[in-house]
Formats: sequence, structure tokens, C-alpha cells
Amino acid sequence: MSRELMQENIVKAQQEIDAKKEIVKNGKMRQHYHFMAQTGWMNDPNGLIYYKGKYHFFFQYNPYYGFWDCMHWGHAVSDDMLHWEYLPLALAPSETYDNHLRGGCFSGSAIEHDGKLFLMFTGTANNGNGFEQTQCIAYSEDGIHFEKYEGNPVLTAPEGVPSDFFRDPKVWKHGDTYYMVCGASRSNRAQALLYRSKDMLHWELFNVLAESRGEWGYMWECPDFYPIGDKYVLMFSPMGAGERTVVYLVGDFDYETGKFDYHVNGEIDWGFDYYAPQSFEAPDGRRIIVGWANAWDWMPFWKDWGPTYQEGWCGSYNIPREVRLMEDYTLQFVPIREIETIRTDAWQKENMVIKQEKAIVKAGDGVSFECKLTVDLEQTDAEQLKVVLRCGNGQQTVCTFDFTKSIMSVNRNHADGWSKGVSESTLYLRNKKELDVHILSDQSSVEIFTNQYRNNHSLNIYAGSAQNQTYLCSCGGQTVLKKIETYGLKECNR
Repeated sequence: MSRELMQENIVKAQQEIDAKKEIVKNGKMRQHYHFMAQTGWMNDPNGLIYYKGKYHFFFQYNPYYGFWDCMHWGHAVSDDMLHWEYLPLALAPSETYDNHLRGGCFSGSAIEHDGKLFLMFTGTANNGNGFEQTQCIAYSEDGIHFEKYEGNPVLTAPEGVPSDFFRDPKVWKHGDTYYMVCGASRSNRAQALLYRSKDMLHWELFNVLAESRGEWGYMWECPDFYPIGDKYVLMFSPMGAGERTVVYLVGDFDYETGKFDYHVNGEIDWGFDYYAPQSFEAPDGRRIIVGWANAWDWMPFWKDWGPTYQEGWCGSYNIPREVRLMEDYTLQFVPIREIETIRTDAWQKENMVIKQEKAIVKAGDGVSFECKLTVDLEQTDAEQLKVVLRCGNGQQTVCTFDFTKSIMSVNRNHADGWSKGVSESTLYLRNKKELDVHILSDQSSVEIFTNQYRNNHSLNIYAGSAQNQTYLCSCGGQTVLKKIETYGLKECNR
């Protein structure tokens, strides 16, 4: 009966999607090359995997309307992580452990096991004892149609961990054993709990992989753990850590004890709209991460949720990024090379001098474009370089590189009449001869990478298509660009 109920709920949701998708896809704020759902609300990436010759993206999904509610798992496949085919929903609430209005099938991950595609997800229910989060299994023979395991839930919160702070399992295999890291909170201290299993169904708590002493908040959402080079990376989205929304730790891991010893930490992104990234391995060995291009703090549950909600949708994903380990054990987060396949209208110029007057930059249609520039720091005597994006109708987004104070900032207070905030980070300039900048703009987002892709800002801006001008200007001197190149980016989503 429960199997039939999930299928009924999937059919019901699909009818809602089919009834609205043609109207929603014409929304003025819809992205052109970033991943989105067809309708409704979308948040965390789930179950990212390359399986049977396709990239699979699963995602937290409310197909009914453009704000968060009872969670389903959406599903889409791609050959290049840019052009997508939407498949039937993978999971819908249907059981006592996941069938609640403010619960559902929360975040999780995917892995191939015994020739099947397994999903591990957090079921969230409320049976009168507050929110209860448990870890559950679903599986599929064809990678499209899923069945929940009859023995669910396979894990409940361990002693000392509140049942509403036990979620987001990320699973992997090492040798002949499966491992899983799960976010938790114990005594108001964030933890990443490490479990292991021989069969994906029966799990034992192995150790506390790592924990916060207060510096990284009271709860780690969407933890992920993976090898890179000769090191391991733990990344998570901390709750209660101020402006930090995505932290990574690099160190050494011992499979004998299940303990992680980290000695490097950093931010994946300093912008307002990058959260809950999940990683997976591409068939060529690249470690790819995908983040949700939103965050919870700007989303009040009691008033207007912004321009996309009015169009019947909310949420997209940032461009997938390749994770690379540097010699000093910090990490780079480089936009996937597949973006080069949708480039058009190339323009470039070398040895360009930027003064106080506006230097107009041609970049595709000025809405969906890519811009890469290299600043010659030895020849530059300006105090600041301003990169002004999506200008028009008296509105603009301003990225400032302050060479005297070593600060990078992105100001969206005048971007669209709705968005607010200035994101800020340290600009690493010591002993550097040049500064690299890489910008990806889409209909309702900008992503700016610098310092060799180690200092990144992702922000949503809801700018109309008439806001299509880009220019550069210097303050307090002149900026010398060794090279600037721009491209238009073709639409992938319609």
C-alpha cells in the first residue's frame, strides 16, 4: 500500500508540474544556463552522481508553489551538466517517517550498489513529539523509478542528539565497506557523525568524524567528505556561524579510527547565495560540487518571497565547480570546462588601461555572459577597480576590488529594487604580480571568481533584460589589464 501511495503522490505532483510548466518557463527571471526545476520551489542538491552514462541531479523540491513546503525529490539527467532532461520525481512523502506537511523527504545522496541506484535520505515527520529526522533508503533498478526500503528508517538519532538535528546523509564506498557522514548537533555543538555498513541497510556509528568547538556553529547541514590528492575534505553549511555559509576543512583521515585531523580551513563562497553544496566524481576523475543558489536568511516565511516566487518558482543551482587542491592545501573552485561549449560572440582586448571614465565592455547580450580579465598589479596605481554589471534603468551591481585595503566587495543594494546587501572578503594581493577575475552572469545571478578561484562571490540579482550594460572604471589612478575576454552564453533551458 505504501508503494502505491508514493506513486499516487508522484503522479499528483507531475500533474501539477505539467499544468504549470509552460507558463513558468516564460518567467522573466528564469535562468538561461543554470539548472532550475520546471515549477515550484527548489533547494539543496541531492544524490548527485554519474550513473549509466548520464549525470543525475536530484533536488529538494516542492512542485506545487514557489516556497518551501513538504519536500519531494526532483530528478533530471544530462550529458554535460548544462542541458537537462527532466525525469519523473524520484521520491514523494508517503510514510509515517516522512509524510508531514513541514517535513517530507529531506536531503541525502546516491550511490551504486549491487547494480542498483540507491538513495539515502532524511525522512522528516512530526508525530506529536516534535520533528523527528531519521535516515532512510530507496533504490531503483533503472535509475528512474524508486522504491522505499521496507525496513526504513535504517537509522535514528543517537543518544544525546536531538531528533530534529540529525540529517543530510552523504554516502560513499571505500574498499568493501560503505561509509556515511551525517550532520548533527550535540550539546549545542555541531558534529559530523561517521557511520559504516557492509550492505547499505545495516549501519553502525563509527566515530565523530569532526566537530565544532563553537567556531563553526551549532549545526552542520549537508556535510560532505571526499578525498582529493593525498588529503581529505570535509565541507558543510554551518548554522550559527555568522556570515559563513559554506566552509571547507582540509586534512588527513584515518580509516582505522574514523577520525579526521584538519589543518586548513576556508570559505567556498563569500556571496549571499551559495549553500549546501554536494560533491560527486565525474567519469574523468574530476571532483565536482554543486551548490544551491540561495540561502535561508533572506527568506522570511511571512511575507513576499521575491520576484521569482511571483512567477511560480524559486531556486536554481550555481554553475557546477571543479575542486582542485593547491600546493598550500587550500582549494580552488573552478567553473566546469563544459561552459566553453556554449560560448558565442567572443571579444577580447589586450593591454587595456582603465581610468576614471567608464570603459564600456561588450559581453554577449549583457545578461547571459562570461567575462575574464587579468589585472597587471605591477603597472596598476589605482586605489580601486570597479566592475559594474547589469546596468540600466538606474540600477546596477557593483563589484569593487580595493587594492589599498585588500578587500573585494559586491554591492547589490541598487541591483533590482528588491535585493539587499554587500558581500565582502579579503583580497589576497601580497607578492602577487597579477589578479585574475572570472565572471559568470545569468538572468538572475552573478558569480565572481578571483584569486585563482579561491575567493568567490555568488549573488542573486533580479535584474530585467534591459539591464544589459557592463563597464569598468578606476578610482585614484589607473588600472592596467593584461587581457580581457568576454563571451555570450547560449541558452540551455528552453
